[in-house]
Amino acid sequence: MTHEFDGRKYEKASAHQKEWGARLIAELDLKGNERVLDLGCGDGTLTTQLAALLPKGEVLGIDASRGMIEAALPKAGGNLRFRRLDINDLDFENEFDVVFSNAALHWVKDHRRLLRNVRRALRAGGRLRFNFAGEGNCSHLFSAIEAAMSREGHRQFFSGFEWPWYTPNPDDYRLLADSSGFSSVRVWGENADRFFPDESAMIAWIDQPSLVPFLANLPERAKASFRNFVVSRMIEETKQENGTCFETFRRINVFASVAPPLVGKWITTD
Repeated sequence: MTHEFDGRKYEKASAHQKEWGARLIAELDLKGNERVLDLGCGDGTLTTQLAALLPKGEVLGIDASRGMIEAALPKAGGNLRFRRLDINDLDFENEFDVVFSNAALHWVKDHRRLLRNVRRALRAGGRLRFNFAGEGNCSHLFSAIEAAMSREGHRQFFSGFEWPWYTPNPDDYRLLADSSGFSSVRVWGENADRFFPDESAMIAWIDQPSLVPFLANLPERAKASFRNFVVSRMIEETKQENGTCFETFRRINVFASVAPPLVGKWITTD
């Protein structure tokens, strides 16, 4: 299922996602001539940073959300392009040197398919670098949302509802990645717990993107009560004495590579 986000609001409410992404970009050690694919590019801020490091290369950012792509498109130009495309429908073959994704792939349920498609999209010698939510992520938020879903006036709208996030543990994901055709794979977990500076910063993040899949399942008359319950529970559970708000953020990090092209060797016989 594709979720429709407000890219402009996300741009203002995603400080921690952008911090993680900037660190990942620095780790890529780009030469400057690579072709890079950014999966789940969102408002395009990180994709723009990638493009600045590729004077002889180019980067394509994709996202399924029209709102995200509309926020990203004004940044396009030169070696930077954006395309509205669901990650589940990747259709590239031997086109990219690097496939990058930050804080997006927990929205994708079928990672076996994802890894297979990314492997096909990479050239020989190519590599992927992912960071996304893992087991234990957002424990307070998930609890508050589950409580809101079970309340009278809400629960009837969530019969058969599919939880929107895939948050595996590192060991399970390592087994999956190891079987996906890459020549080298590393998977590790990370504790990235965060203190939001104040209530308003946390609420902005709750509103965009966290509550989007749930509010979309509710009639207009129930949206405000659901949202207000979650916000109130989150403030109650996470607010610290100094006014900050704490949430657990647990990440899955993935690095994988494709074997480089074979180099011809002289073969001699006696």
